[in-house]
Amino acid sequence: MGAYLRPRGLEEALQALTRPFMVLAGGTDFYPARVGRPVTEDILDIGAIAALRGISETADGWRVGATTTWSELVEAGLPPLFDGLKQAAREVGGRQIQNAGTIAGNICNASPAADGMPALLALEAEVEVASRDGARRLPLGAFVTGVRKTALLPGELVTALHVPRPKHEARSAFLKLGARRYLVISIAMASVVVEVSNRTVAAARIAVGACSPVAQRLPDLERTLVGVPVDAHLGERVEPRHLAPLSPIDDVRGSAGYRGEVALVLLRRLLSEVAA
Repeated sequence: MGAYLRPRGLEEALQALTRPFMVLAGGTDFYPARVGRPVTEDILDIGAIAALRGISETADGWRVGATTTWSELVEAGLPPLFDGLKQAAREVGGRQIQNAGTIAGNICNASPAADGMPALLALEAEVEVASRDGARRLPLGAFVTGVRKTALLPGELVTALHVPRPKHEARSAFLKLGARRYLVISIAMASVVVEVSNRTVAAARIAVGACSPVAQRLPDLERTLVGVPVDAHLGERVEPRHLAPLSPIDDVRGSAGYRGEVALVLLRRLLSEVAA
């Protein structure tokens, strides 16, 4: 095994990252990928850094620390804006995984089927990144650049996610389909955030995962919904043409055509749910 560091302060961690380290948080992706072989990488375990954990409300929105676990998110007192992300959190493996797995770890792993991605995209989350040279923020859609690829530069560490406060009352929801009910990789999943004013859609943010190398927003559908009544017919507004940004593939879990059909059904159900 290589070197193992478990710093208690952020500055110590950033200093360590001046040379190559494999960053370890919850370990729920790290360990399964190394079953049957020794761990040879130098490991930087950030689980003891208190500044990276917890959820706080700010004037502009909410800050979610990088090592906040899915269980902590579910139990947090948050407005309905976060209902979709909480629903996604309950789908991340079993309870033991949710107790250990971290929100930033889910996005840094950059899996096309990462359960947190569609909900965080619909929340317009920004990723806070720090290094010895300072800190920067970038939209989540620019952070995950491909399958298992992110925009992190050498020496950088994700420290938090920021969710902006919506201008109107906001509702959200998340759904996914897998081959079984629990502990499953998604065939398709989707999340919606709808802002409501005077019983009409003031803004909509909609994202689909597991149907492209990276989870995708659906801007044409979002524009279509603005100004329409929030009623029982909201889900009927979704048409196949709205799924144009997606590029589903054929694999052992389902065909590309099936994924497209599933995404359409999920979106219609989600919009009907938030309208109710």
